[in-house]
Formats: sequence, structure tokens, C-alpha cells
Amino acid sequence: MGAAAQGKNAPSREFLEKIFRTAYKIRVFETEGIKLYRQGLIRGYFHPYLGQEGIATGACAALSEGDYIASTHRGHGHCIAWGADVKKMVAELLQKETGYCKGYGGSMHIADISVGNLGANGIVGAGTPLGVGAALANQVNGSDAVTVTFSTDGASNNGTFLESLNLAAIWNLNFILLVENNGYAVSTRIEESTRDTDLYKRGLAIGVESHQVDGNDPFAVYEVMKQAVETCRAGKGPVLIEAKTYRHMGHHVNDPGKYMPEEELAYYKQRDPVDRARAALKEMADVSDDDIAAIEAEIAAEFADAVEFSKNSPEVTPESFREFAVGY
Repeated sequence: MGAAAQGKNAPSREFLEKIFRTAYKIRVFETEGIKLYRQGLIRGYFHPYLGQEGIATGACAALSEGDYIASTHRGHGHCIAWGADVKKMVAELLQKETGYCKGYGGSMHIADISVGNLGANGIVGAGTPLGVGAALANQVNGSDAVTVTFSTDGASNNGTFLESLNLAAIWNLNFILLVENNGYAVSTRIEESTRDTDLYKRGLAIGVESHQVDGNDPFAVYEVMKQAVETCRAGKGPVLIEAKTYRHMGHHVNDPGKYMPEEELAYYKQRDPVDRARAALKEMADVSDDDIAAIEAEIAAEFADAVEFSKNSPEVTPESFREFAVGY
């Protein structure tokens, strides 16, 4: 557990509950979403965020209204941590008109520009230049808003990674590049594609403040993100953060993940971010098991309502899509 969860300066019950609720909501969304996929209700790919919930939860808790986020192909957790409506998210996954993108985007393209969510992205590494562009726009407009791009270890070897971060550096942008290093680019281990696997060092090489954090500890992520936000608002950005984590399954729903060593997976499951958030709420805020069970039941009911809402929503038709795409 991070520094925020220790000693006399321990966080409030309200904060601890917020962290647990967010992490658990992501866990339920992904777990139940997999079931919907297996039922044939979700088309295309579905990349679960299972095991990585602590990163989005901690990072978004440190941001403020008016800030921006840009996401990845594994973006459901980012949307939920940013406060997205679960009903609209499920509807988008089920290709319904009531979804965030009217059902046209699906799992990898949920976005809500009205609240600064620049969206998930099916192109590896594409969110980084989008985030830098948003940060530049805010600077030009005189805003102190911070933009966070969630990226991946797989994207770290794309040209957009250092090109975008370097532009942010020479322009002193309020930009935070948060690399979710889960050790695999699909099935390729990071050791097979990168000599130095400490990715935060890449920022140091171009004069960018850089940190490495335990991505399975939402409180540690919150603390390092809070510091990064303060750095940016003081005009000393950008900041690079590498959050070390691990997927609980393969790259997507249909990937069995047999390339992941069992002992490695077991090690990280013992450090489950949702379990850590639950334990912190129970131990530090003296919350009973019954109260925690009530929170979990409330979140499960919210998802069930979202599924019912989505199933009863109108489907996207070829005619409506054609009119949207080509105007006739």
C-alpha cells in the first residue's frame, strides 16, 4: 500500500470508498462484459482491463474537472474512472444508438469530448499525439488544464512515443504520459523487444521528469499522479510515469494467454489492485464486511440495469450508419 494509505495522514473514508468503488466498478464491467461477449452480444474485439484497475483509478482521482484524458484499445477502465455513464458504455459495446458514439465505435472507440475524454483508440500509440495536441491547445488558450495520455509498453517503441513527448517537452506542455507496462505487447514479452525494460528512463533521456510506480497500488498511483499534476500546473511539464502491472488474462477475450507463466500470473494476482483497495477501505476506515458487500451489490445492480437498458435500446441499422458515414 502506498504512502497515502499509511500513518496519521491516512486518507478519509470518502476517498478510500471512492477508490474502491471505482476499481470494483471497473472489475465488474470487465468481468460481466466478457459474459456478454461470450453470449454473442458484443462484436469485434474486447480487451479486458482486469488486473490493471489500480492505474486508471489512482490516476483519474488526481485529476480535476476541465482536465483531459486520452485512452488506448484497453480503455474501459479509463472511461469508468473518468466518470463515464455505464449505461452509455454498455450500449456502445452492444452497438446501440444510446451508446456514447451511437453504437458506431464499439469497445475500442468510446469517447465523450464534452467532458474531456478524447477517447479510446484502436491504433497502438495513437493517443499520445492526440494528448499532446490537446495540451498545446490548452496552452494556446491560456488554460492550466492537464492532459493525461494512457499508453502501453507495446506503444513505447512506436515513433509517436518519443516524438510526441519531445514536442511536449520543448513546449513545456501540461502533459502527462502514463505508460501502463503490463509486460506484454499482445504476446511479445517486453524483454524481447526492449533492452532496458525500465521505460520511465526514456523520459529522462530527453529531459522529462520521469517516475516508476507500482501500478497495482491505486494509492501509490494517485500520489505520483498528484505530484505530476502539480508539476504541470506549475509550468514545469511534461511528466512521464511508468506504472508496472500485469494482465489477468490474455490480450483479448479470445486469447487464452498460455504464454503467460503461471507463477508470474499468480504473483500479480496476489497483489490484485481491487483487493488492495477493498482492504484499505476495510482496515483504514473501519468499514464492515456487510458495508462492503452492500457497495458491491449496488455496483452489480448498476451494471445489470445498464445491460437491461442497452438490450432494450434501438440497434444501429445499416441505413443509419450509411447516413452517418456518407450523408445519404
